[in-house]
Amino acid sequence: MKKIIIGLILLSFLSAFMAYAPTSVAGSATLAVTSTPVPTSGPGEVIGPDSFPEGVNPLTGLAVENPENLLLPPALVSITNFPVSSRPQAGLSFSPFVFEIYIGEGMTRFLAMFYGDFPQVTEEDGGNGTSGTNVGSVTDNTLVGPIRSGRLPYESMRKLYNGFLVMASGASQVVSNLSSYANIYGSDADNINSAMIDVTKLEEIANKNQKRLGGASLSGLSFQTEPPADGKDAERIWLKYAYLNQINWRYDEETGAYLRYQDRADATNFELMTDRLTGDPLAFENVVILFANHEVVTPTIIDIDLLYMRKMPALLFRDGQMYEIFWTTKSGSYEVETGKLRPIRFMDAKGNEFPLKPGQTWVQVVQPFTPYYEVPDSEVFYDLANKKEPGSGVWAVRWYPPAGAR
Repeated sequence: MKKIIIGLILLSFLSAFMAYAPTSVAGSATLAVTSTPVPTSGPGEVIGPDSFPEGVNPLTGLAVENPENLLLPPALVSITNFPVSSRPQAGLSFSPFVFEIYIGEGMTRFLAMFYGDFPQVTEEDGGNGTSGTNVGSVTDNTLVGPIRSGRLPYESMRKLYNGFLVMASGASQVVSNLSSYANIYGSDADNINSAMIDVTKLEEIANKNQKRLGGASLSGLSFQTEPPADGKDAERIWLKYAYLNQINWRYDEETGAYLRYQDRADATNFELMTDRLTGDPLAFENVVILFANHEVVTPTIIDIDLLYMRKMPALLFRDGQMYEIFWTTKSGSYEVETGKLRPIRFMDAKGNEFPLKPGQTWVQVVQPFTPYYEVPDSEVFYDLANKKEPGSGVWAVRWYPPAGAR
């Protein structure tokens, strides 16, 4: 009876939806980007979902500098978002996919994926901290992090992307449910942000995991440079996980990406988020709001249903447009034949693949029934939380913690 009730609730929501372990120390911040991916298709051409041109990352639709890295399993690294002193984080701008999940007490955490090109930085600019486009080898002491503890949803994500986890240990109820992980410990017991991993170590772990994880398909995504038709204006996304954890994504026409801003746990001062390695803004071509069921184990241990989901709603923001779409992880012939899973895929209401923009994707995971609506282009919390203004192009997504979570 419980399953029937849950099914009816989800059906109702979908109907409504359609209606509307080494030790490291901190690294240098005076480094520069070494590679700039380039598009691999024309404006109207769709690449994926089942096959990709040689040397193209199936998670971005872009060519990689080192195609041999596509034979390595993805690294999924647990990166902190709190305390505020952990910002700016190092390496996020190199991640094809970043998942942001709620971990309780008003906080979120990132699971950043590194696949294809690892973070590559050089000091060829003389170490003045400016960004560059020189292609060079990875420098020594190029660190990613700060790394924090594992979380229950990480295992589902690891299986979906056939990768391995990098984390700073975790609670016993969590660690016992995780596999294929490496623990990274901090160098300073008094500094919660001191756990970092050198990129060369990350590559080493990826190579060691290759035989154990074996070859796996990361296909399933489609990419198209030209934005699909029938989108709604979306110049800005305001997402409130908590009063002291608010996020603004603002569309930047010059780069064709959304830039991330976040308050300093004060609900007042919103800062442009950057990458510690480069000083460049966090700019993602796709921002996805992923609606998924949350299960509270304890107030600060929360699992998320991501496996074997046939059709769940999502919002895709790309090219200054918003699209109401769906996501799936249902099994097909590939899963039956190989026993492995494929990544989260996106589709329209009829089940047709829905294309992402070539580039990187940031996934904000929220509960089903999380309200979203257009609001005035305001910085005032009350306006964003309570006032509606259809057609404004400013979308509010107002999170409510699941019952039992802090």
